[in-house]
Amino acid sequence: MKNTVRFLGLALVITIISSCGKSGKGLGELTGVLDRPKWKAEIPFGMAYIKSGTFQVGSGDEDISRYYISRPKTISLQGFYMDETEISNNEYRQFVHWVRDSIAHSILGDYYEDDYGNEKIDWELEIDWADETLEDMYYSAENVVGNRREMDAGQLVFNYEWLDFQAAARDKGRSPRSSFIKKFKVNIYPDTLCWIRDFSYSYNDPIAKNYFSHPAYDDYPVVGLTWPQANAFCNWRSKIWNGGKENTFQDEFRLPTEVEWEYAARGGISNAMYPWGGPYIRNAKGCLLANFKPGRGNYPEDGGQYTLPVDAYNPNAYGLYNMSGNVSEWTRSAFVENAYGFMHDLNPDITYEAREDDPAAFKRKVIRGGSWKDIAYFLQVNTRHWEYQDTAKSYIGFRCILPYQGRSLNDFGGGR
Repeated sequence: MKNTVRFLGLALVITIISSCGKSGKGLGELTGVLDRPKWKAEIPFGMAYIKSGTFQVGSGDEDISRYYISRPKTISLQGFYMDETEISNNEYRQFVHWVRDSIAHSILGDYYEDDYGNEKIDWELEIDWADETLEDMYYSAENVVGNRREMDAGQLVFNYEWLDFQAAARDKGRSPRSSFIKKFKVNIYPDTLCWIRDFSYSYNDPIAKNYFSHPAYDDYPVVGLTWPQANAFCNWRSKIWNGGKENTFQDEFRLPTEVEWEYAARGGISNAMYPWGGPYIRNAKGCLLANFKPGRGNYPEDGGQYTLPVDAYNPNAYGLYNMSGNVSEWTRSAFVENAYGFMHDLNPDITYEAREDDPAAFKRKVIRGGSWKDIAYFLQVNTRHWEYQDTAKSYIGFRCILPYQGRSLNDFGGGR
Protein backbone atom coordinates (compact mmCIF):
# COMPACT_ATOMS: atom_id res chain seq x y z
CA MET A 1 0.00 0.00 0.00
CA LYS A 2 2.80 2.39 0.91
CA ASN A 3 4.59 1.60 -2.35
CA THR A 4 1.40 2.34 -4.25
CA VAL A 5 1.05 5.74 -2.54
CA ARG A 6 4.67 6.57 -3.25
CA PHE A 7 4.25 5.62 -6.89
CA LEU A 8 1.15 7.78 -7.27
CA GLY A 9 2.90 10.73 -5.59
CA LEU A 10 5.91 10.40 -7.91
CA ALA A 11 3.65 10.21 -10.94
CA LEU A 12 1.83 13.40 -9.82
CA VAL A 13 5.11 15.31 -9.43
CA ILE A 14 6.30 14.19 -12.86
CA THR A 15 2.97 15.28 -14.39
CA ILE A 16 3.18 18.75 -12.79
CA ILE A 17 6.79 19.25 -13.91
CA SER A 18 6.07 18.13 -17.45
CA SER A 19 2.94 20.28 -17.74
CA CYS A 20 4.85 23.34 -16.50
CA GLY A 21 7.53 22.70 -19.08
CA LYS A 22 5.02 22.57 -21.93
CA SER A 23 3.80 26.12 -21.21
CA GLY A 24 7.30 27.51 -21.57
CA LYS A 25 8.92 29.38 -24.42
CA GLY A 26 9.27 27.61 -27.74
CA LEU A 27 7.08 24.57 -26.97
CA GLY A 28 4.02 25.39 -28.99
CA GLU A 29 2.14 27.87 -26.79
CA LEU A 30 1.09 31.34 -28.04
CA THR A 31 3.06 33.62 -25.74
CA GLY A 32 3.89 36.57 -27.98
CA VAL A 33 7.44 37.87 -28.37
CA LEU A 34 8.87 37.79 -24.86
CA ASP A 35 11.93 39.99 -25.30
CA ARG A 36 10.04 43.17 -26.19
CA PRO A 37 11.40 46.38 -24.59
CA LYS A 38 9.52 47.88 -21.66
CA TRP A 39 7.71 51.16 -22.23
CA LYS A 40 6.36 53.75 -19.83
CA ALA A 41 4.69 57.03 -20.70
CA GLU A 42 6.90 60.00 -19.88
CA ILE A 43 5.55 63.55 -19.67
CA PRO A 44 8.01 65.91 -21.38
CA PHE A 45 9.16 68.88 -19.30
CA GLY A 46 6.82 71.86 -19.60
CA MET A 47 3.94 69.93 -21.17
CA ALA A 48 0.44 69.10 -19.90
CA TYR A 49 -1.55 65.96 -20.64
CA ILE A 50 -4.82 66.57 -22.49
CA LYS A 51 -6.97 63.47 -22.06
CA SER A 52 -8.96 61.78 -24.82
CA GLY A 53 -12.44 63.15 -25.25
CA THR A 54 -15.34 64.31 -27.37
CA PHE A 55 -16.49 67.88 -27.87
CA GLN A 56 -18.39 70.09 -30.27
CA VAL A 57 -15.98 72.03 -32.44
CA GLY A 58 -17.04 75.41 -33.77
CA SER A 59 -19.74 76.25 -31.27
CA GLY A 60 -19.55 79.48 -29.29
CA ASP A 61 -20.96 82.99 -29.41
CA GLU A 62 -23.65 83.54 -32.00
CA ASP A 63 -21.90 84.77 -35.13
CA ILE A 64 -23.39 84.56 -38.62
CA SER A 65 -20.00 83.88 -40.21
CA ARG A 66 -19.51 80.70 -38.17
CA TYR A 67 -22.17 78.92 -40.24
CA TYR A 68 -19.87 79.22 -43.24
CA ILE A 69 -16.45 78.45 -41.76
CA SER A 70 -17.11 77.08 -38.24
CA ARG A 71 -20.23 74.94 -38.51
CA PRO A 72 -20.62 72.97 -35.25
CA LYS A 73 -19.61 69.31 -35.38
CA THR A 74 -19.02 66.62 -32.73
CA ILE A 75 -15.39 65.45 -32.75
CA SER A 76 -13.51 62.72 -30.84
CA LEU A 77 -9.79 63.08 -30.17
CA GLN A 78 -7.00 60.85 -28.90
CA GLY A 79 -5.13 62.21 -25.86
CA PHE A 80 -1.92 64.19 -26.30
CA TYR A 81 0.65 66.28 -24.48
CA MET A 82 0.72 70.02 -25.19
CA ASP A 83 3.18 72.74 -24.24
CA GLU A 84 1.86 74.64 -21.25
CA THR A 85 3.12 77.86 -22.83
CA GLU A 86 3.97 79.21 -26.24
CA ILE A 87 7.56 78.49 -27.28
CA SER A 88 9.68 81.28 -25.81
CA ASN A 89 12.60 83.18 -27.32
CA ASN A 90 15.05 81.34 -25.10
CA GLU A 91 13.62 77.91 -25.94
CA TYR A 92 13.86 78.68 -29.64
CA ARG A 93 17.37 80.03 -29.10
CA GLN A 94 18.40 76.52 -28.03
CA PHE A 95 17.43 75.39 -31.53
CA VAL A 96 19.36 78.26 -33.14
CA HIS A 97 22.47 77.46 -31.11
CA TRP A 98 22.22 73.75 -31.97
CA VAL A 99 22.11 74.55 -35.69
CA ARG A 100 24.95 77.07 -35.30
CA ASP A 101 27.13 74.57 -33.43
CA SER A 102 26.36 71.71 -35.81
CA ILE A 103 27.50 73.85 -38.75
CA ALA A 104 30.70 74.82 -36.91
CA HIS A 105 31.45 71.17 -36.01
CA SER A 106 30.89 70.19 -39.65
CA ILE A 107 33.31 72.84 -40.90
CA LEU A 108 35.92 71.75 -38.32
CA GLY A 109 35.45 68.07 -39.20
CA ASP A 110 34.41 67.04 -35.67
CA TYR A 111 33.02 63.63 -36.56
CA TYR A 112 33.25 60.08 -35.26
CA GLU A 113 32.07 56.78 -36.73
CA ASP A 114 29.40 54.80 -34.89
CA ASP A 115 29.06 51.01 -34.73
CA TYR A 116 27.16 50.97 -38.02
CA GLY A 117 29.69 52.99 -40.00
CA ASN A 118 27.70 56.26 -39.88
CA GLU A 119 29.48 59.57 -39.40
CA LYS A 120 28.11 61.56 -36.46
CA ILE A 121 29.02 64.90 -34.92
CA ASP A 122 31.17 64.62 -31.80
CA TRP A 123 29.33 67.02 -29.50
CA GLU A 124 31.90 66.47 -26.74
CA LEU A 125 34.49 68.53 -28.61
CA GLU A 126 34.61 72.24 -27.78
CA ILE A 127 34.37 74.77 -30.58
CA ASP A 128 37.16 77.29 -30.91
CA TRP A 129 35.24 80.25 -32.28
CA ALA A 130 38.51 82.11 -32.89
CA ASP A 131 39.52 79.48 -35.45
CA GLU A 132 39.97 81.16 -38.84
CA THR A 133 38.26 78.19 -40.48
CA LEU A 134 34.94 79.52 -39.14
CA GLU A 135 35.31 83.02 -40.60
CA ASP A 136 32.80 82.25 -43.37
CA MET A 137 30.09 81.92 -40.72
CA TYR A 138 30.40 85.64 -39.97
CA TYR A 139 29.46 88.71 -41.98
CA SER A 140 32.13 89.84 -44.42
CA ALA A 141 33.85 93.20 -43.95
CA GLU A 142 31.48 95.13 -46.22
CA ASN A 143 28.48 93.95 -44.18
CA VAL A 144 29.90 94.76 -40.75
CA VAL A 145 28.45 97.67 -38.75
CA GLY A 146 30.67 99.44 -36.22
CA ASN A 147 33.42 96.79 -36.36
CA ARG A 148 31.18 94.30 -34.59
CA ARG A 149 31.89 90.63 -35.31
CA GLU A 150 28.42 89.22 -36.01
CA MET A 151 27.38 85.81 -37.24
CA ASP A 152 25.60 85.69 -40.59
CA ALA A 153 22.09 84.52 -39.67
CA GLY A 154 21.44 83.65 -43.30
CA GLN A 155 23.75 80.64 -42.96
CA LEU A 156 21.78 79.05 -40.11
CA VAL A 157 20.08 76.41 -42.22
CA PHE A 158 18.48 73.24 -40.83
CA ASN A 159 18.11 70.17 -43.03
CA TYR A 160 15.50 67.61 -42.15
CA GLU A 161 13.33 64.91 -43.67
CA TRP A 162 10.09 63.12 -42.89
CA LEU A 163 7.97 60.33 -44.29
CA ASP A 164 4.63 61.29 -45.84
CA PHE A 165 2.39 58.51 -44.49
CA GLN A 166 -0.78 59.93 -46.05
CA ALA A 167 0.71 59.88 -49.55
CA ALA A 168 2.06 56.37 -48.94
CA ALA A 169 -1.38 55.18 -47.81
CA ARG A 170 -3.02 56.57 -50.95
CA ASP A 171 -0.35 54.94 -53.14
CA LYS A 172 -1.21 51.41 -51.83
CA GLY A 173 2.29 50.04 -52.30
CA ARG A 174 2.73 50.94 -55.96
CA SER A 175 5.78 53.19 -55.47
CA PRO A 176 9.07 52.71 -53.62
CA ARG A 177 9.42 54.06 -50.08
CA SER A 178 11.84 56.74 -51.27
CA SER A 179 8.97 58.41 -53.16
CA PHE A 180 7.44 59.49 -49.86
CA ILE A 181 10.53 60.82 -48.11
CA LYS A 182 10.24 64.61 -48.02
CA LYS A 183 13.44 66.61 -47.62
CA PHE A 184 13.54 70.24 -46.53
CA LYS A 185 16.14 72.94 -46.07
CA VAL A 186 15.00 75.83 -43.85
CA ASN A 187 16.71 78.98 -42.62
CA ILE A 188 15.68 78.99 -38.98
CA TYR A 189 16.59 82.44 -37.67
CA PRO A 190 13.51 84.56 -36.81
CA ASP A 191 12.66 87.48 -39.07
CA THR A 192 13.18 90.28 -36.55
CA LEU A 193 12.31 92.94 -39.13
CA CYS A 194 8.66 91.84 -39.00
CA TRP A 195 8.29 94.29 -36.09
CA ILE A 196 8.85 97.09 -38.60
CA ARG A 197 7.25 95.53 -41.67
CA ASP A 198 3.93 94.78 -39.97
CA PHE A 199 3.19 98.38 -39.01
CA SER A 200 3.23 101.24 -41.51
CA TYR A 201 4.38 104.62 -40.23
CA SER A 202 5.18 103.26 -36.77
CA TYR A 203 8.50 103.40 -34.90
CA ASN A 204 9.33 99.89 -33.71
CA ASP A 205 13.09 99.84 -34.37
CA PRO A 206 14.10 99.21 -30.71
CA ILE A 207 11.98 96.09 -30.34
CA ALA A 208 13.06 94.85 -33.76
CA LYS A 209 16.70 95.11 -32.67
CA ASN A 210 16.28 93.56 -29.24
CA TYR A 211 13.24 91.29 -29.05
CA PHE A 212 14.96 88.00 -29.93
CA SER A 213 18.45 88.75 -28.64
CA HIS A 214 18.03 90.75 -25.40
CA PRO A 215 17.73 88.70 -22.16
CA ALA A 216 14.83 90.92 -21.06
CA TYR A 217 12.68 89.05 -23.59
CA ASP A 218 13.93 85.50 -22.94
CA ASP A 219 10.58 84.36 -21.54
CA TYR A 220 8.49 86.13 -24.17
CA PRO A 221 6.95 84.14 -27.07
CA VAL A 222 9.16 83.79 -30.13
CA VAL A 223 7.64 85.48 -33.19
CA GLY A 224 8.75 86.25 -36.74
CA LEU A 225 8.62 82.58 -37.75
CA THR A 226 7.02 81.06 -40.82
CA TRP A 227 5.04 77.83 -40.73
CA PRO A 228 7.99 75.81 -42.18
CA GLN A 229 10.28 77.21 -39.46
CA ALA A 230 7.84 76.09 -36.75
CA ASN A 231 7.77 72.62 -38.32
CA ALA A 232 11.57 72.55 -38.45
CA PHE A 233 11.66 73.29 -34.71
CA CYS A 234 9.28 70.36 -34.07
CA ASN A 235 11.50 68.04 -36.10
CA TRP A 236 14.63 69.15 -34.22
CA ARG A 237 12.85 68.78 -30.88
CA SER A 238 11.91 65.22 -31.81
CA LYS A 239 15.52 64.54 -32.72
CA ILE A 240 16.96 65.65 -29.38
CA TRP A 241 14.09 64.02 -27.41
CA ASN A 242 14.60 60.62 -29.05
CA GLY A 243 18.40 60.92 -29.03
CA GLY A 244 18.54 60.24 -25.31
CA LYS A 245 16.30 57.16 -25.40
CA GLU A 246 17.60 53.59 -25.24
CA ASN A 247 14.75 52.07 -27.26
CA THR A 248 14.03 52.46 -30.95
CA PHE A 249 10.56 54.01 -30.57
CA GLN A 250 10.33 57.44 -32.15
CA ASP A 251 8.06 60.06 -30.58
CA GLU A 252 7.40 63.00 -32.89
CA PHE A 253 6.58 66.51 -31.75
CA ARG A 254 4.43 68.48 -34.16
CA LEU A 255 2.11 71.44 -34.43
CA PRO A 256 -1.44 70.75 -33.19
CA THR A 257 -4.27 70.40 -35.66
CA GLU A 258 -6.77 73.23 -35.34
CA VAL A 259 -9.27 70.84 -33.73
CA GLU A 260 -6.70 69.66 -31.16
CA TRP A 261 -5.89 73.29 -30.45
CA GLU A 262 -9.55 74.23 -29.89
CA TYR A 263 -10.19 71.17 -27.72
CA ALA A 264 -7.21 72.03 -25.50
CA ALA A 265 -8.12 75.74 -25.39
CA ARG A 266 -11.60 75.00 -24.07
CA GLY A 267 -10.08 73.31 -21.01
CA GLY A 268 -12.84 70.73 -20.82
CA ILE A 269 -15.61 73.36 -20.57
CA SER A 270 -18.39 72.74 -23.10
CA ASN A 271 -19.35 75.65 -25.36
CA ALA A 272 -16.85 77.98 -23.70
CA MET A 273 -16.23 81.25 -25.51
CA TYR A 274 -12.80 81.74 -23.91
CA PRO A 275 -10.24 79.43 -22.24
CA TRP A 276 -11.36 80.65 -18.80
CA GLY A 277 -14.92 79.53 -19.57
CA GLY A 278 -16.85 82.75 -19.09
CA PRO A 279 -18.41 84.91 -21.80
CA TYR A 280 -16.55 88.05 -20.70
CA ILE A 281 -13.04 89.34 -21.31
CA ARG A 282 -12.85 90.86 -17.80
CA ASN A 283 -13.23 89.23 -14.39
CA ALA A 284 -15.58 90.38 -11.59
CA LYS A 285 -13.05 93.03 -10.53
CA GLY A 286 -12.89 94.50 -14.01
CA CYS A 287 -9.38 93.15 -14.73
CA LEU A 288 -8.61 92.01 -18.27
CA LEU A 289 -8.00 88.27 -18.59
CA ALA A 290 -5.72 88.23 -21.65
CA ASN A 291 -3.23 90.27 -23.63
CA PHE A 292 -5.07 91.79 -26.62
CA LYS A 293 -6.24 95.15 -27.99
CA PRO A 294 -8.88 96.49 -25.60
CA GLY A 295 -11.44 99.03 -26.71
CA ARG A 296 -10.34 101.27 -29.54
CA GLY A 297 -6.66 100.53 -29.07
CA ASN A 298 -5.65 100.95 -25.43
CA TYR A 299 -2.78 98.50 -25.80
CA PRO A 300 -1.19 98.88 -22.34
CA GLU A 301 -4.47 98.52 -20.41
CA ASP A 302 -3.94 94.77 -20.05
CA GLY A 303 -0.38 95.22 -18.78
CA GLY A 304 1.57 94.90 -22.01
CA GLN A 305 2.34 97.21 -24.90
CA TYR A 306 3.31 94.29 -27.12
CA THR A 307 3.70 90.66 -26.04
CA LEU A 308 4.01 89.49 -22.42
CA PRO A 309 5.87 86.53 -20.82
CA VAL A 310 4.55 83.16 -21.93
CA ASP A 311 3.17 82.38 -18.45
CA ALA A 312 1.35 85.68 -17.98
CA TYR A 313 -2.26 85.50 -16.73
CA ASN A 314 -3.87 82.38 -15.27
CA PRO A 315 -3.87 79.05 -17.13
CA ASN A 316 -7.05 77.27 -18.21
CA ALA A 317 -8.33 74.08 -16.56
CA TYR A 318 -5.77 71.98 -18.46
CA GLY A 319 -2.90 74.13 -17.20
CA LEU A 320 -2.32 75.90 -20.53
CA TYR A 321 -1.31 79.58 -20.55
CA ASN A 322 -2.29 82.23 -23.09
CA MET A 323 -4.43 80.05 -25.32
CA SER A 324 -6.14 83.36 -26.05
CA GLY A 325 -4.12 86.50 -26.62
CA ASN A 326 -0.40 87.28 -26.43
CA VAL A 327 0.38 85.73 -29.83
CA SER A 328 -1.70 83.83 -32.34
CA GLU A 329 -0.45 80.29 -32.90
CA TRP A 330 0.34 78.27 -36.01
CA THR A 331 -1.52 74.98 -36.34
CA ARG A 332 -0.79 72.02 -38.59
CA SER A 333 -4.05 72.48 -40.53
CA ALA A 334 -4.57 73.93 -43.97
CA PHE A 335 -7.30 76.59 -44.01
CA VAL A 336 -10.40 75.45 -45.89
CA GLU A 337 -13.57 77.50 -45.41
CA ASN A 338 -15.98 74.58 -45.12
CA ALA A 339 -13.57 72.10 -43.52
CA TYR A 340 -15.97 71.15 -40.74
CA GLY A 341 -18.51 70.04 -43.34
CA PHE A 342 -16.45 67.16 -44.73
CA MET A 343 -13.62 66.33 -42.30
CA HIS A 344 -13.78 63.07 -40.34
CA ASP A 345 -15.18 63.12 -36.81
CA LEU A 346 -12.28 61.01 -35.40
CA ASN A 347 -8.96 62.86 -35.07
CA PRO A 348 -9.64 65.11 -38.09
CA ASP A 349 -6.62 66.43 -39.91
CA ILE A 350 -6.60 68.50 -43.11
CA THR A 351 -3.05 69.25 -44.15
CA TYR A 352 -1.32 70.36 -47.33
CA GLU A 353 2.37 70.99 -47.87
CA ALA A 354 2.13 73.85 -50.38
CA ARG A 355 4.83 74.20 -53.01
CA GLU A 356 6.44 77.52 -53.86
CA ASP A 357 4.63 77.73 -57.21
CA ASP A 358 1.20 76.86 -55.77
CA PRO A 359 -1.59 79.48 -55.84
CA ALA A 360 -1.65 81.74 -52.78
CA ALA A 361 -4.89 80.18 -51.52
CA PHE A 362 -3.14 76.80 -51.20
CA LYS A 363 -0.61 78.32 -48.80
CA ARG A 364 -3.13 79.35 -46.14
CA LYS A 365 -2.61 77.75 -42.74
CA VAL A 366 -4.95 78.04 -39.76
CA ILE A 367 -3.85 80.27 -36.89
CA ARG A 368 -5.74 80.34 -33.60
CA GLY A 369 -6.03 82.27 -30.35
CA GLY A 370 -5.73 85.92 -31.34
CA SER A 371 -2.81 88.13 -30.32
CA TRP A 372 -1.72 91.25 -28.50
CA LYS A 373 -2.81 93.39 -31.48
CA ASP A 374 -6.23 91.77 -32.04
CA ILE A 375 -9.67 92.66 -30.76
CA ALA A 376 -11.52 90.24 -28.44
CA TYR A 377 -13.41 88.47 -31.25
CA PHE A 378 -10.21 86.73 -32.35
CA LEU A 379 -9.59 85.51 -28.80
CA GLN A 380 -12.71 83.33 -28.83
CA VAL A 381 -11.72 79.65 -28.92
CA ASN A 382 -13.93 78.90 -31.93
CA THR A 383 -12.70 81.80 -34.12
CA ARG A 384 -10.84 80.57 -37.20
CA HIS A 385 -8.28 82.73 -38.94
CA TRP A 386 -5.39 82.10 -41.32
CA GLU A 387 -2.04 83.33 -42.59
CA TYR A 388 0.18 82.33 -45.53
CA GLN A 389 2.65 79.61 -44.56
CA ASP A 390 5.66 81.50 -45.93
CA THR A 391 4.84 84.69 -43.99
CA ALA A 392 6.44 85.73 -40.68
CA LYS A 393 4.54 88.08 -38.38
CA SER A 394 5.26 89.87 -35.11
CA TYR A 395 2.06 88.46 -33.63
CA ILE A 396 2.27 84.75 -34.56
CA GLY A 397 4.09 82.14 -32.50
CA PHE A 398 3.43 78.46 -31.81
CA ARG A 399 3.45 75.61 -29.31
CA CYS A 400 3.99 71.87 -29.84
CA ILE A 401 2.09 68.72 -29.03
CA LEU A 402 3.28 65.13 -28.58
CA PRO A 403 0.72 62.39 -29.34
CA TYR A 404 0.04 60.01 -26.45
CA GLN A 405 0.70 56.32 -27.14
CA GLY A 406 -1.99 53.97 -25.86
CA ARG A 407 -4.84 54.83 -23.52
CA SER A 408 -4.32 56.57 -20.21
CA LEU A 409 -6.10 55.34 -17.12
CA ASN A 410 -7.71 58.75 -16.58
CA ASP A 411 -9.40 58.61 -20.00
CA PHE A 412 -13.09 57.70 -19.94
CA GLY A 413 -13.59 55.95 -16.63
CA GLY A 414 -10.20 54.29 -16.27
CA GLY A 415 -10.77 51.20 -18.44
CA ARG A 416 -7.92 49.43 -20.22
